[in-house]
Amino acid sequence: MRYRRPVFSAVAPTERLAAVTIRDRHRRFSRRVMVQLRMIPKKPVLMVRRAPGNPRRGILCAGPLRLPCALGRSGTTIFKREGDGATPVAAMDVLSAWHRPDRMARPATPLPIRRIRADVDGWCDAPDHAAYNRHVRLPFPASAERMARADRLYNFVVVLDWNIRQRGRGRGSAIFLHVAKPGYPPTQGCVAVAPADMLRLAPYLRRGARLVVQR
Repeated sequence: MRYRRPVFSAVAPTERLAAVTIRDRHRRFSRRVMVQLRMIPKKPVLMVRRAPGNPRRGILCAGPLRLPCALGRSGTTIFKREGDGATPVAAMDVLSAWHRPDRMARPATPLPIRRIRADVDGWCDAPDHAAYNRHVRLPFPASAERMARADRLYNFVVVLDWNIRQRGRGRGSAIFLHVAKPGYPPTQGCVAVAPADMLRLAPYLRRGARLVVQR
């Protein structure tokens, strides 16, 4: 009988086991995400109500989730104006999202996501300009907010339909759902949740979803 030299794997058994374990975890996570997505309504409604005793804090409800959130420094208002620091009381459609892949994992959402480019992407907040409350390319001749912020607030940001489809001069711009700072300090008018809660909320963020800020 001819002798055959045994073939030894270049990968240690423990390394092969670790690779299999990681693949299994990824598969289980993917299946869990798909199940969650199927269980969520096609047009979910995210409700935001003010927290008791603090007009600058709120509670965001989506399905079984109850998430603390930050509101505007002036609380909420039914008469939103540019620069007033208030969160508008309104039912706002969820339109799209922006993301910093260098700073935060991509949330598991079916919502269209665009990558934020440093020194390129901005949002016009000049009421008299034709591009008011629109995404613009930097540098821009009128007043515009940089999307690539030095802080983490816009690591993942969701565009809400406040004064976008039907614009009015001075009725407010850049009303987003974004990441909150630690401790939930008030925003300039947006709704903000913790980074971990944004990932939990992501499956509810889709075309047809609506965020409703209550009085």
